[in-house]
Amino acid sequence: MSRVPTERTVLLPSNAIHNVAGSKEFKPGPMELSTAHRRGILASLWLGTFLGAMNTTLVATLMSAISSEYEAANQAAWLGTAFLLATCTFTPLYGRLCTVMGRRGAQQIALTFASMGTLMCALSPSMNMLIAARFLTGFGGGGLFVTTGIVTSDMYSMRDRSLTQGIAAVVNGMGLGIGGLLGGEIMDRFGWRYAFFLQLPFFAVSFIMTTLLLNYETPVRIYAFPKLRNLIIRQGSSKSTKDVLRRIDYGGVLTLLTMVGSFLIFLSVRFNAEYPWSHPYVLCSLLSAGISLVAFVIVELYVSPEPIMPPFLLKQKIPVLVSISNVLVSICNLSVTYFFPMWFETVKLTTASSAGAHVAPNSVAMSLGSLFAGWIMHRTGRYKTLNMIFGTFPTFATILIASLDEDSSEWLQWLSIVPLGFGASVVLQTTLIALLASVDKPSMAVAMGFVQLFSGLGQVSGVAISSALFQTILSGELRERLHGPDSEKLIKRVKHSSETVRQLPLDLQRPVRDSYGIALRAVFLLAATCTVLAYLVRIPIPELSMDEDDDHNESAIESDQDDDRISNQTSPRTATPSSEESERHDTSPITIPSRPMLTRRLSTYQNTPMDVDRGRSARRLRNPRPRGSV
Repeated sequence: MSRVPTERTVLLPSNAIHNVAGSKEFKPGPMELSTAHRRGILASLWLGTFLGAMNTTLVATLMSAISSEYEAANQAAWLGTAFLLATCTFTPLYGRLCTVMGRRGAQQIALTFASMGTLMCALSPSMNMLIAARFLTGFGGGGLFVTTGIVTSDMYSMRDRSLTQGIAAVVNGMGLGIGGLLGGEIMDRFGWRYAFFLQLPFFAVSFIMTTLLLNYETPVRIYAFPKLRNLIIRQGSSKSTKDVLRRIDYGGVLTLLTMVGSFLIFLSVRFNAEYPWSHPYVLCSLLSAGISLVAFVIVELYVSPEPIMPPFLLKQKIPVLVSISNVLVSICNLSVTYFFPMWFETVKLTTASSAGAHVAPNSVAMSLGSLFAGWIMHRTGRYKTLNMIFGTFPTFATILIASLDEDSSEWLQWLSIVPLGFGASVVLQTTLIALLASVDKPSMAVAMGFVQLFSGLGQVSGVAISSALFQTILSGELRERLHGPDSEKLIKRVKHSSETVRQLPLDLQRPVRDSYGIALRAVFLLAATCTVLAYLVRIPIPELSMDEDDDHNESAIESDQDDDRISNQTSPRTATPSSEESERHDTSPITIPSRPMLTRRLSTYQNTPMDVDRGRSARRLRNPRPRGSV
């Protein structure tokens, strides 16, 4: 017997809107999944992010062997830079793919490109081919991190997300730390190519698990009526893939790639190859970087229908401060991660596996720091104090690392990097939650993409700038210490192959080791400076509530069996908001417009219907309401 509808009956039960496109197959929403199903999805995603993180640092202990085999040590930094350049540039596109193809399709594309690039790395016959393969691996690797973050946001509320994100960061930290250790161990036993070959079965496992488990209905929010943004429906393919792909920000991606690539080429030809400032390569690359920067800004502000750098976030304090902090923290992390093993190989003359093992404590510290921060925020709902206390740890660690010498105690050589990993992971977790707490739920994916873009820029800059600084100081120190008719030839050999250091006679080995030590100390001091600046930038970030309103946590319109519960959640609230909340909540009366208001999607990352923008630029779009508004 059917129930008589009342004023509290849901107008659109879930079985009436299960798919806008008309598909008869019902798929559950992300928050309707069972606990076991969610854990299976997370396992498949985290395996992918583990492999992506491991690839970020894997080449740190392989660079010496690879550069020596190809006799191209001056190009070795590009093995890391190419990966990070692709990650930084193409990561924003995965937000669009998550909408066009669904979460599963985007993850499968990322896994496909990452595995193809890894296979090419193992088979590369030259350094240039290997660099190109690393670029392809980065194209897929960046997507693994983005889709994982978006899926986690789909399935969990804010407090639960802080703990889940902490566990995800543990997996990521393990990949970053184990990459160097595992790469060195495999290289010593089987050769550096097997460090890439052995990853392929795990990519296959992740792909199969994703295919079987990642099948929930992608949630989107209705933007036709801005006052009803908290209503979530299940989306079908209302527009063809061709129509949606036409709206991808190709101009933004192209100008960003040209800008960052030109800047990296400038650093390489000016400081690694040591061309003079007047050389055409130096001038052209620097000019290209400047022109591309201007073009990128113009495209994002005035041209692109869905910008990868959403302009409205540039007007909000917390996203901007978090982005700047992440750039500086990323520069520090990547500088130390790539050059810390080199200190042991060239100054202490250890093996590659031993050098990589000294990075392992950093992996453990990052994992513990992420889990600790997630657990504390889950229990207390606060992040500011955590950030301020543990944000000092990276500065302390980088100063310790910069003070290392051959006579330093063993425990200091092993543990000096621990505060860096622990503190940096706490900082990254707390700033991420601060960012998500400052925006409404529909804008969370936009904000995550915004910060991810700047984090990628920091990672690329960290490797490139520290490499340029290292090469400049190393060249000067070698020329100051080595003299004689064949000194320039010897200097070139030492710079092109760090493994040459241990093969030198003792009378030449000493000045070369000292030169490496001074150059590496400069890199670590640069990292320390970045940590201090990042701490100062984070001081103005306020403490916001991590408790979301109930209506923000709904993943789909419930069935008519839950009428009473939904009615209570969506009824008007009578409590008087606090002064802080009143600044972020819109208390104006809700007026439903007589016709749908068509607005442009604010970013590549935003999961909204593809409504047409009526010729307006991004600057003229009204900013989305802060989290908590109706």
